[in-house]
This record gives sequence, structure tokens and C-alpha cells, in this order.
Amino acid sequence: MTDSPAKTGPLKGIKVVELAGIGPGPYAGQLLSDMGADVIVIDRPGGSLVPKAIDARGKRSMVLDLKKPEAIAALLKIVATADVLIEGLRPGVTERMGVGPDVCHAINPRLIYGRMTGWGQTGPWSQMAGHDINYIGMTGVLNAIGKDGQPPVPPINMIGDFGGGSMFLVNGILAAIIERAQTGRGNIVDAAIVDGTHSLMSFVHGMAGVGQWRTKREANLLDGAAPFYRCYMTADGKFMAVGCIEPQFFAAMMERLPIDREAYGAQHDHAAFAKQHEMLEDVFATKTRDAWEAIFAGTDACVTPVLDYVEAASHPVNAERHAVVTDGRWLHPQVAPRLATQPLPTHFDIATKGADYAAILAEAGLSAHDISQLIAAGAVVANKD
Repeated sequence: MTDSPAKTGPLKGIKVVELAGIGPGPYAGQLLSDMGADVIVIDRPGGSLVPKAIDARGKRSMVLDLKKPEAIAALLKIVATADVLIEGLRPGVTERMGVGPDVCHAINPRLIYGRMTGWGQTGPWSQMAGHDINYIGMTGVLNAIGKDGQPPVPPINMIGDFGGGSMFLVNGILAAIIERAQTGRGNIVDAAIVDGTHSLMSFVHGMAGVGQWRTKREANLLDGAAPFYRCYMTADGKFMAVGCIEPQFFAAMMERLPIDREAYGAQHDHAAFAKQHEMLEDVFATKTRDAWEAIFAGTDACVTPVLDYVEAASHPVNAERHAVVTDGRWLHPQVAPRLATQPLPTHFDIATKGADYAAILAEAGLSAHDISQLIAAGAVVANKD
């Protein structure tokens, strides 16, 4: 573990330009920064919809008013020295601004141009607004989550924005970096959240192809229909997560519950599921969550507590691995995945909006006089919010 803010990791030496946004784009930048990349956020003038937080860790920031031609020229100077650009605007916006892929590749053929959208660069909805709930609703994911006969439950924005969006953008960028080492040329990464979310559904499509998944909610192995794969309320109003799919794991659970096996019936007797749900609900309601955790900890029963994020940070299973780092007012999820050659940090610096403009522009080859001229023109905002 290290408290040094110095960049380490496999992407050290990779410069990323991130056009400011919210959600999946900045999180993709965070992941690249966590792996050692120098991520420069091009912030917008004025107040931000979301203040800088954990997805700004390890990054640098400058404010450019990209409505001004001088700011576009400065941005292109930075792009000329960059390895990657990330943008999450609607299709065609960066082209109209004068920083689209063609312009950027003309000055830097090695640039990897990462594009994050909801609906993709093309298609009938490419210009339509949307959010995570809309994207996952169009892929079959949202329809599969929740209780049958009730509205689907939005799984916050983990599946679409960050799973189908950020992870696939980063995956494409890393693949393009490897390809560039062979060809010497950059690429364009079209990361649409709907495309990535469709890909995340591969397992479900595979199950359906062999007749083991239905479109009906609460009718499948992993959607709460099975008594051995769902959550149960405990005596203190908290919950235990039961996930003993395999027969040996199911047996390990049943050995520790005061339930008559003959009365309970066979694990996969669908006709008995309603009765089995009730039996397990009744038994889990007899003890507190912590009491049940003590019974099942260290076993192969696959029965574990359901924690909130504050509890999760201090739970021994997570604390022993330093999975969440308390740093000032922030709970920082640790860098993931972990590489043997990269020390784990105990401190993270969060970018201050506009604080790094002088160093960023100097690295791009601009003189102190040039920078002063940009500030005078209002192209660069030299604030430190």
C-alpha cells in the first residue's frame, strides 16, 4: 500500500483527454486513471451539475470555453500530444465543434477516439435523450428485475451506464491501445450503452437458447423465483442473501436451518416453491441478520448478509482486503482489478476544477504569453473552484 499520489500502473505514460460529462464517461476516465493514465478533464465554464467526486480522482482539470475558437485551437494542441480522447456528447456534436475524429486524427493519427452514447452513433434514436433506465429497458434487462405483476425495479445505474457503458468503453480503448502497438494507428471506439448491455445479456440469451429462461419475471433460476436464490428478511428487518444453487451448497444451508428436510421437499420441485418460500421466510425471521451471519460465515452454504455501503466498507471481509479506503469525507472503492506490480493507494487526490491549466497547456507547447492571451480572450478560465 502507498499514500503517494505519484502515478503508477500499466497505463503510466498514457495521456487521456476527457471532455467533461457525468456518469459513464467520467467513470471510464477514473478506471484509466486508476491504472496509471494521466487523465486531463476539459471542464466547462460555470457551475457543474454534479460536483467533482470519486470519479475525478487522480485526474487533472482545466476549464475551456469550447464555444470560442481560441479554446478549440488550444484543445487541439492538447489532443496532438494525447493517446486517448473520451467524449460523451450526442453524435455529431464534436464534429460541429471542430474536434471530431477526422480533425483529431489529421493532427494525431495515433489517437484513440472513445465515444460514449446511449443509443449509438447511428440509428433511429441516436439523437434522442435517455438515461440508464431507458437503455436497459430496451435490452430485456429491466423487464427481468423485480416481482412479477409489479413494475420492474431500476437497479440504480450499475448495469447500463457503468456496466454496458463505461466497462465497454474502457475495454475498447485498451484493445485499441494494443492494436496501435502493432499498426501505429489510432482508432474510433463507438461505445453505446445499449450495445454493451445487450452483450451483458449473453448469459440470459444462452440460457434461453437451451430452454432454461423465460421472459416472465420471477420465473427463472436467478430472478427470485427459486427459494434457494433470493433474499429473506431477518428478525431485525434486515436481509440475508441466499444463493445456494449447487446441491452441495444447498445441503450446507439446510444442515444449518431448523427445517425438516422431508417436509421441505426436493430442491428443484417447482410445485413446492411457494411452500418452500414460506418455510424459509419463517425461519429467517427468527434471528437477526448478525446472528445468521455468524451461523453461515466460513461455510459453503452461500448465505451472506445484505449490507449497505457504509456497513460494507467496515465489514471484516472487505476491510482485510482494504476494499474501501476512507480518505477524508470519501469512501473510495479500491483500485480494481489489482495488479501485482501496482501498489494499492491509501490516498486519492481529487481534481480541482480548473486548477491545472498552466501545466497542461505548457506541456502542449504553449508559452506563458500564449496562455495569458487565452485567458484574456476568455477561452481559458483560470479558476480553482
